[in-house]
Amino acid sequence: MADTAPKDIILQINGMTCAACVNRVEKVLKKVPGVTEATVNLATEKAAVTTTSSAEPLIAAIAKAGYEAHIPKDDRPAEAESASLWPLGVAASLSFPLMLPMLASLWGGTLMLPGTLQWLLATVVQAVFGARFYRGAWKAMQAATGNMDLLVALGTSAAWGLSTWQWLQFLFFSEHANHGGHEPHYFFESSAVVITLVMLGKLLEARAKRQTSAAISALQALRPSVARVRQNNVDVEVPIAQLKKGDKVVVVPGERIAVDGVVLEGSSHADESMLTGESLPQAKTPGSKVTGGTLNVDGLLVVEATAVGVESALSRIIRWVEQAQAAKASYEASQAEHH
Repeated sequence: MADTAPKDIILQINGMTCAACVNRVEKVLKKVPGVTEATVNLATEKAAVTTTSSAEPLIAAIAKAGYEAHIPKDDRPAEAESASLWPLGVAASLSFPLMLPMLASLWGGTLMLPGTLQWLLATVVQAVFGARFYRGAWKAMQAATGNMDLLVALGTSAAWGLSTWQWLQFLFFSEHANHGGHEPHYFFESSAVVITLVMLGKLLEARAKRQTSAAISALQALRPSVARVRQNNVDVEVPIAQLKKGDKVVVVPGERIAVDGVVLEGSSHADESMLTGESLPQAKTPGSKVTGGTLNVDGLLVVEATAVGVESALSRIIRWVEQAQAAKASYEASQAEHH
């Protein structure tokens, strides 16, 4: 008999660029048979899905929507996209001269760069630094959907294309081109500045993602990767993923406790400030409860595991943090349902 009990599946998703991508992925996931709930987090690039089916139809649905998905090897957040400052600096340097006429007009002056120079500056920004938006737009069109990349590509291409046409007309078709005529007003600055500003937004977004990942990673760092388990009076190091309820975990002074449990042997103090905020270590004797991630201060303890893995208090805290980051405001959620 097939297992029809709902289960939670975490998927890592690549290719999302904006809130519209998040809404689209959530919609396609909720249409998969067996899915009762789906929440996508743009910051961590993960989807939490409650379903009675397996991960394969979920991954296939996301791929059909134009994104990539896979089951992460662990619950660590994905590395945020590297956000280098130099592309933004170069794009801004090329865009600034195009803004000079607008800035000069604020003081009643007129300053216009030659059309050929404007075209060269804007084309470099459009072709080099705008290439990422064209790639994203192409993927969106292949999936018959829209996203921020498509909007940026259409808007900037329209401004650049119209200005290029006006410039070519002036060079080759205008009767005033060779008789001291004034060049028309171009919109090259619109395309270049929009791309530069969106790049700035992407830089800030990448920074926010890194901060989000750092917060979750800091919580995960409280959990040791291995634990010392007592088996037949012999202490053996075991990966934390292999721990089971009832295991007797030995914790020496200075180590973090790997599991939630009850002290069987030993006497010590535990620093529980990460959980309670209490700065003073708490006494632990046989029968005392301990929490995974807290620090054993000054004595050896033997702890019987009562909660391991995703059932531990630390894992629940990490999930709550991720859920809080992915949660939408009531207005945002209502708007997502209408689109």
